[in-house]
Amino acid sequence: MAMIPSCDVSDDVECMYELLADAGALVVRGMATAAHLASVRAELAPHLETAEAAADEPGAFYPGKTRRLTALMHRSPTARELMMHHVVEAMGERHLGPNCKMWTLNVSAALEVGPGARDQILHREEDLYPFFELPRPNLILASMWAMSDFTADNGGTQIVPGSHTWPVGRAAEPHEIVRAEMPAGSVLFWLGGVLHGAGANVTADEWRYGMILTYNLSFLRQEENQHVSMPLAEALCLPLEVQARLGFGQDNGDGLGFYDPRPVLGT
Repeated sequence: MAMIPSCDVSDDVECMYELLADAGALVVRGMATAAHLASVRAELAPHLETAEAAADEPGAFYPGKTRRLTALMHRSPTARELMMHHVVEAMGERHLGPNCKMWTLNVSAALEVGPGARDQILHREEDLYPFFELPRPNLILASMWAMSDFTADNGGTQIVPGSHTWPVGRAAEPHEIVRAEMPAGSVLFWLGGVLHGAGANVTADEWRYGMILTYNLSFLRQEENQHVSMPLAEALCLPLEVQARLGFGQDNGDGLGFYDPRPVLGT
């Protein structure tokens, strides 16, 4: 039976990546403290309260009965801190580093999956770049931070272990789909070539809360336009390593992405 391997945040990162590379997905427990979770919740609460959990449209890519919020790096300083977590940095360097000089945040989103939400259509993060043939080179590393407990019943993310190695046209059988279960504070990592999707919430009154952060090679266009999600003047006040991860600045001095900050700063 297919399964998602798991480990603790204190485990050896190289061993973590070996598990991730083999299965295509990995749960790492203990990534965020209770204080981190409370802080992110408080920072995003005013924005999520205004996000509508629309009715479902059968067949639509995004299931209904789910609240969605983007531009997290502008709205949550704590989310920016978690974006730069040392385990994320190590996994990103291991997975994406060989294919680029820099890698950047691709998507940030908070997701509250409500009771009655259906399974999302299975897809790959790297489907953004269809001109790369399957199986694609390493283009994206994805992560889902559990802001609440994830269970098979409340919408735990669907993962198809091993699907990052599949050829074109290979579809997942029901027994190959695993629903991620992990306590709050854990992170589910998966490779950009893995079939996945939000899970159905079959509970009566339990909302599943997660924060997705994905990363891609810096020479690819980011799915979420961070240059619009965060004002440039705000980005330029952040530490240089955070600016780089968000995609502001040059690609390690090669000229890709150059700009003149003086007009923004009024100089």
